[in-house]
This record gives sequence, C-alpha cells and structure tokens, in this order.
Amino acid sequence: MKVLIADDEPLARERLARLVGSLPGYRALPEMASNGHEALQLVEAHHPDILLLDIRMPGLDGLQTAAKLCENAESPAVVFCTAHGEYALDAFAVSAVGYLLKPVRSEALADALAKAQRPNRMQLASLGKATAQPEGAQARSHISARTRKGIELIPVEDVLYFIADHKYVTLRHLEGEVLLDEPLKALEEEFGDQFVRIHRNALVARNRIECLQRTAMGHFELCLKGLEGETLTVSRRHVPGVRRLMEHLCL
Repeated sequence: MKVLIADDEPLARERLARLVGSLPGYRALPEMASNGHEALQLVEAHHPDILLLDIRMPGLDGLQTAAKLCENAESPAVVFCTAHGEYALDAFAVSAVGYLLKPVRSEALADALAKAQRPNRMQLASLGKATAQPEGAQARSHISARTRKGIELIPVEDVLYFIADHKYVTLRHLEGEVLLDEPLKALEEEFGDQFVRIHRNALVARNRIECLQRTAMGHFELCLKGLEGETLTVSRRHVPGVRRLMEHLCL
C-alpha cells in the first residue's frame, strides 16, 4: 500500500515516514507534501492508497484538502495526524477514516492504516456525521469514539449494544467496547430502525437478537449473536415489544 504524507513540519514528516516504513505491507512515498496544494498535486501524480494528513498547514489546510479529495471517487483514504483533538467531527465530515493525535504511536498508526483499507468510497461519503442530526437526515454509518489509540471509528453494523451508565454510554462491538459521550436517547432517535430498547438503559442491535429466555428467578434475558456466554437483562416493560420484534424477524 502506497502512503503519502502531508505535514508542514519536516521532522513530523520524517518520523511518520519511519513509522510507515517499519510496518509490513506499507510504503511511504519519497515525495512528501508540506501543504494542502502539494498534497493534491502528489495525489494526482502518484495515486497513493492512503494519505496521512496534518490539519493545521499554511495555505490550504488539511480539512480543506480532504474536502477537495471528496469530490474525486478515486481519492485515497485519509487519516488525519494532528496535535489538535478538537477537529475530530470536522475531520469525519470530510470522509476521514482515522484521526490520530501526535505524537503518533506505531500501534495506533498500524490500526489506522489497517482500517483505512476497509471502507469503500460509498461508505466514506457517509462517515462521521455529527451527533445532532437534522430531522430526516440519514443516520451515521460509523460512530466515533476517543480512546487511548486516538479517535476510533466503529461501523454501526458491528455494534452489538449500547448501555448507559451515569453520564457515559458503553458501546459494545465485535472487537471490544468503547465509551461514548452521547445520550442513549439521542442514539435511539438516530438508530431506532436498527436498535431496540430492552431496558431503560440499554439498546441492542435488532439483527443480533438470537433468543429470549426466562431464568429460574423469573427474569428475562436476551442472547445476542456474536456475544457468547453473555446475556442482557430485559425489563418486564419491554418484554412484549421484544417478543413482537422477534416474531416479525422470524416471518
């Protein structure tokens, strides 16, 4: 995979090039950009698979550069590498597939480069829409979460459930879990056609529901596909709705 690096700091470019060169399967292009205009020119000339892009650069900044790349269906996947965490939502709005905070760690870079290979261009077009969706707007295809790796993107189709706990929501997905600073109610409003409420503090993916069972104590539990050995409590209030949904899914 060819990787183009765009950063206005020479030392930052050199460090990223070394990190990329140490990872199997990736090659940093010897030509590197110091601003957005140079990045666009090098993308057109060399057709890299992935672009590691700084945000604060002179002239055309990283966000403006990524926005221009969105106009081209053959553009590289963009991973932002920046010292500033406040641009994450703006970055995903211009189809970034990763957001790494400097100093970039090798493990975080490896994860971001691997994820940059997965989404196709149609998926990229819908990444990272802001939490507050206008009425009638399409729901996000990915959810962003700040973790020790930086900013991670989790495909909504990989989410098993959301569980609220005080001010945070735990998102459990196929490869682990992350914490979200988003209200459960807002998630339900945005993804209500994909998730169902089973408790006042829990939403589960409709297509992951496997079976509803009653315990010896008379409580109801839900088993989910991809969640071996773990069950989720269903409140009595929500049992009828879950049953109706299961009947519908079986039709």
